Amino acid sequence: MPKKPKRKRDLSPIRSLETLKPSFEHYPDHPVPTPEQCRDVRDALLAHHGFPEEFTKYRKSTTSPLGAETAVDGVAGETVLDGLVSTLLSQNTTESNSRRAFESLKSAFPTWEHVLAAESKLVEDAIRCGGLAATKAARIKSILRALKEKRGQICLEYLRHLSVDEVKTELSTFKGIGPKTIACVLMFHLQRDDFPVDTHVSSFDSFQILVS
Repeated sequence: MPKKPKRKRDLSPIRSLETLKPSFEHYPDHPVPTPEQCRDVRDALLAHHGFPEEFTKYRKSTTSPLGAETAVDGVAGETVLDGLVSTLLSQNTTESNSRRAFESLKSAFPTWEHVLAAESKLVEDAIRCGGLAATKAARIKSILRALKEKRGQICLEYLRHLSVDEVKTELSTFKGIGPKTIACVLMFHLQRDDFPVDTHVSSFDSFQILVS
């Protein structure tokens, strides 16, 4: 029995790739997508599918004063530092494993001060289910130590008042925190416009995936 031809999806809300005007300003080797093109795709997808329920928690901002550490309930009250650590824990593992590792870490240590003061082995044990426990524990403690030494407190709430470029500069000083992790923190935890791209996928490939 002959197979029925696949119906071509209607991409009318999204402009054709052939009509997109490339910009060489920031990424000369990857002229597209431009920020405007990314927003076009985002708006088209939101119009067609609606806003994903699982991401609504990222739209809720904290009400804590600058520098204050708030409790994490997985929906509201999450600090920028919580977001950075949870994103770090998601590196090279599944979402479910990283979520379990983060919840285990927060359960084992009531504050980030306790994490910094704890023996590395205890921190490793708390996040072991997320994989690469020794490496991630060392990087977490390194971030906490750097914040304590540089700013006098273990907190990243000051990033909410910086520009995107300034946030990237600040976070890139931490070992193990690369462009993708920074972009995730910007988009999900600071509600800024950014575009995380996997190291194995170019920005042009990502755009093609979105519109294909």
